Amino acid sequence: MNEQEVAHWLERALADLRLRVQVKAQPLQDSPGDYALVVMLNRPANAALNYEQLTAWFRKAVASRYPQVKRLALYSRPMGQQQADWKTQVRLGPGLTTEGTLQPDLSHYCFVLDRQLLTADLPQPSSVVRQAVLGFHGLTSGQKEEVLPLLPTLFRNPSAVSTVTLSVEASLWLEPLKSLSPYELRLLSIWLSRYCFSPSRTLADLDPAASGCKTGQAKRNYRAPQGGVALVLASFAGNLTVAAGLTLGLLFGMVFVLALAVFGTLEGGLSFGSFLLAVLLALAFNALVFFLSPWVMDWIQQSLYGTQWVSLGEIERRSPESAEVIERVCRQHKLKQPKLGLIPDQNPTAFTYGSLPNNARIVVSEGLFTYLEDEEVATVYAHELGHVIHWDFAVMTLASTLLQLLYLLYVYVRDRGSSEGRNRRGGKNLAFLALVAYLFYVAGSYLVLYLSRVREYFADYFAAETTGNPNALARALVKIAFGIVQEGEREQDEATRRRSTRLLEGMRALGIYDAKAAGTVGTAYRLASDPSQVGRVFLWDLFNPWAWWMELNSTHPLTGKRVRALATYAEQLDLPVEFDMASVVAQGKQLNRQQLYGSFLLDMLLLNAEWLGAILGMGLGIPALQAGSYGMFAGLVLAGASLGLLLKMPVMYPSLENPPALTVLKALSNPYTSPLRGLPMQLQGRVIGRGNPGYRLGADLKFQDETGMMFLRYASRFGPLGNFLFGARQAAGLIGKEGTVVGWFRRGVAPYLDLSRFQSRYGEVVTSHPPFGQAVQVALGLLGALLLMAFSPF
Repeated sequence: MNEQEVAHWLERALADLRLRVQVKAQPLQDSPGDYALVVMLNRPANAALNYEQLTAWFRKAVASRYPQVKRLALYSRPMGQQQADWKTQVRLGPGLTTEGTLQPDLSHYCFVLDRQLLTADLPQPSSVVRQAVLGFHGLTSGQKEEVLPLLPTLFRNPSAVSTVTLSVEASLWLEPLKSLSPYELRLLSIWLSRYCFSPSRTLADLDPAASGCKTGQAKRNYRAPQGGVALVLASFAGNLTVAAGLTLGLLFGMVFVLALAVFGTLEGGLSFGSFLLAVLLALAFNALVFFLSPWVMDWIQQSLYGTQWVSLGEIERRSPESAEVIERVCRQHKLKQPKLGLIPDQNPTAFTYGSLPNNARIVVSEGLFTYLEDEEVATVYAHELGHVIHWDFAVMTLASTLLQLLYLLYVYVRDRGSSEGRNRRGGKNLAFLALVAYLFYVAGSYLVLYLSRVREYFADYFAAETTGNPNALARALVKIAFGIVQEGEREQDEATRRRSTRLLEGMRALGIYDAKAAGTVGTAYRLASDPSQVGRVFLWDLFNPWAWWMELNSTHPLTGKRVRALATYAEQLDLPVEFDMASVVAQGKQLNRQQLYGSFLLDMLLLNAEWLGAILGMGLGIPALQAGSYGMFAGLVLAGASLGLLLKMPVMYPSLENPPALTVLKALSNPYTSPLRGLPMQLQGRVIGRGNPGYRLGADLKFQDETGMMFLRYASRFGPLGNFLFGARQAAGLIGKEGTVVGWFRRGVAPYLDLSRFQSRYGEVVTSHPPFGQAVQVALGLLGALLLMAFSPF
């Protein structure tokens, strides 16, 4: 066949000036005179093609024009790229038959460790996996025998598989599989193992018509037929307008009252001009930051995180429903399409930033598309768009500016009080005002945190109302915050969903999840078939006394509470609730109250032991202060703080001798864990990425075991400088390595592991030293205290 002639004919017949066609014809070894035709469609990056129609057209056109072509492989890629992003294979003739030939014995081929997967009821796989299995079924017995020995290598290291010695048809089937993602390869290993165990049953499972259930039918049962149905906000979610008005009003009032008090206290107001200058500078600086921050953040994202700015067409290729949601929301609200960013990291996250709705940016990581389904990704984008629609940027920026003014007032009054300390008439008043200003600042901080939590509830509400799919957002939140997801399957019907509901973690006030928690994100990658396991993950959020304290200091509500709000929206839409929060509450009532609350007050004191020690030192040092021995006073304060820190170290870091081998899911299911008491444990698995998605200098890591993923907090004995050097030089080299991690598990806003040691399967050892930094602080503090007290007369 003349390949150039075929290419020219196809371009003319397609009549699509956007496409450039490349063709390669290969003779079939087992059928002289017949050919396999490989067609590459090169298209503009923003071109959207209907591949189903194209496949049907090629099947008919090529078969009628070139009857000698029996096999057709179609590929498509954006112009200028090397790798195809779409592919399919088509049989154009009866081809070679397997009737009358001896079929290979497939029963002894199994590519998964858990043989229960061979007979378990599983939901439908993705279309790519289904086509691959059906393509394998269409191979002749000889061709199957060619590829079967190569499959274990394919699933472990696709790039190591060579198809040079294979027949054309076997090569056409195997070669495209080398470009599948690890997630798709895991799926394929399961379904090919099922096929080898029972071909007829597997083929029936892969045909939706055979089971009488159309693809996607059950998903519609778990979501409203259409979005836009009005919902009633969950009663505990608050009111965004009231929260914003209350926060801004109180902050304005604090600033105004405090400024009047300061003005009235200062004699003649001679130095008040410097304060006004500071206020004007703060306002000017915040206005500058407000309008320039999107471009500054763009630079940070690209330089430190490797963020790539992509088109809506690229998002559509990865998640068609997300593109539809973005277009619809922007059209309905007359909003300019946000700039879309993609971080090349498998740690799933999403966040929004900008100053005004029309210059908003929405950034997600690759992991969001890997671990979340199409409808779940769409709800995450809807959540981020909710922040844009609600003008969160402007409100939060104004609140933060007022908070900064309160702090400026505190600093100004404190410094004036110090300078006028000898003047008894004004000094005492200024000292009192400084205390009031600081208390206002602390209260204002909690008001801003409260406003931030309320806006998250409203963004969830917006997403549920816009998509009509609160269950998908609930799954997405749980995957990002906890990370529990069954490996390899997609839900299709209610029964399967209840057997295989999936659970998987997340810039602080910017993100879909609190990234103070982003530095402490832990995930569980596979949900046990017992739904109560899911409930035990939520128990900490709803019943542990540490939860309310952690949430009070967080920009985001606890995930369990957000899921509970989304459950109320599902009920309003008359949908089955994804997570039965009523059963979670019932489980919570059975928890051991003594174990939950018995040591909470003591632990709270221990958590702040260094501050309490410093206060105790102040009390003991009052006589020294009255005698003018300031060194003795400072030494007692420093000694108290150091001894307090020393007191809590053994509680935070108990012995790691013979730590129990746990899993991520088991650790997350413990409702009695705390941010103080470290739980010794070890995990088996591999390092999959940075803890902070895409951050090239980050020292923290993400680790995956057989049940999920866990955030690993690294601590160098050389402090922040050592962490920086480790992140810049060594962390990237650990990604992809398998081994064992040992450390202390904690749970705060989100779970994490204080890393002590990682040992790869090849013997490489990396050590981390979380207690070392505290030990150094204690030693230096006690030494400094002794020196101060030794050289201070009393």
